[in-house]
Amino acid sequence: MTINLNAYISYRNEAREALTFYQSVLGGELTLTTYGEYPGIPGGGEDDAIMHGQLITEHGHVIMASDMPDDVTENAPSRIGMSFSGDDVDGLTGYFNGLSEGGNVIEPLADAPWGDRFGMFTDKFGIIWYVNILVSEKLDQEQLYSLLTRAMKAHARSSIAPPAR
Repeated sequence: MTINLNAYISYRNEAREALTFYQSVLGGELTLTTYGEYPGIPGGGEDDAIMHGQLITEHGHVIMASDMPDDVTENAPSRIGMSFSGDDVDGLTGYFNGLSEGGNVIEPLADAPWGDRFGMFTDKFGIIWYVNILVSEKLDQEQLYSLLTRAMKAHARSSIAPPAR
């Protein structure tokens, strides 16, 4: 079982350009998924905006990024979050529950449109965290649309600001 921890950068319509630049300097394999690949997603902006991008360098370094939906405000303390991913269900669920304590759960751990389990939250210090648990079961088109619509609406409603102290 594995668990990886990576930085996750949010851009305003610059994710493709930034990740392509990083690839030109660092090398590696770049994977880009656009909002247009998931028809009907609310708040995704233009269809060619990046919903998720990932660069894996030849040395194993990983940079993840996306374009923020147009209706999400930029009032987070930074545009950098942390992303856990892997196949250790118990370990990742424990991290999600422990790190979100005292913070704000934006999207509870649930089946995600891309077939994994996904959740996101801000911790009590205002840092956004993404948790993606790799699973093998894939969702049908209706489930995919329903879950992604809920996630995008929840994300758009969230201020992604640190909780009041």
